[in-house]
Amino acid sequence: MRHYLLLDDNQAFAENLAEILRDSGDEATVVTDGNRALELARATQFDALLTDMRMPGMSGAAAVHHLRRVDPGLAAVVITAYPGEGDLETARREGLLAVLPKPVPIPTLVSLLSEARRDGLIALVEDDQSLSDNLSEVLRGRGFSCVTAHSVLETEQLSSVRPFAALVDLRLPGGSDGEALRLLLARFPELPIFVMTAYPDAVPMIPEQADVFPKPFDTAALLEALDRAHAVRRQQAS
Repeated sequence: MRHYLLLDDNQAFAENLAEILRDSGDEATVVTDGNRALELARATQFDALLTDMRMPGMSGAAAVHHLRRVDPGLAAVVITAYPGEGDLETARREGLLAVLPKPVPIPTLVSLLSEARRDGLIALVEDDQSLSDNLSEVLRGRGFSCVTAHSVLETEQLSSVRPFAALVDLRLPGGSDGEALRLLLARFPELPIFVMTAYPDAVPMIPEQADVFPKPFDTAALLEALDRAHAVRRQQAS
């Protein structure tokens, strides 16, 4: 049985979602403001957060940011009727499991939450937008949350998140070969690294903890490796 935290200033809407989740055999706690959500997160370990974006006081993006500081392993789903709003990009930089529209597609939501992984945030560092988008979709289908970077500069901006693993291309705009990899390892020395590259000899000193997947790589093999790394992470956290 899983326990979800629902944050929305529209209590009736949130209670309807909570009832659907309870009917599936899970627990759901509804709150209408971010400060109360923070209080609960300090006392209870939730499996996932569902938050609206536009709320008085603390926005959904701010809520994800502050809740992740309290509980870095929390998976987060944003629900919004305004997919073009600027704050949504701020929330994405925290690493989300998904962004869903209002009205919520209930089968999609239930399926996402059933697979959502605690401590499942992956840093995906890849300048090929199509590959990055495809991998993000595949990873989310396996319950992993993603935060993405497409350049060395964007990789530097990942310093505020706490991923359990990273998928990293060796050649990215804005720096020399392997610069993004070096930045990640400087910030997270023990981070499991999965190098994706068409030039496996481009950086001679790939760290020992890195697994190398030459492009084009077997996505199923990559997912299996991530599953193993996540299992180890969960054992360490328990």
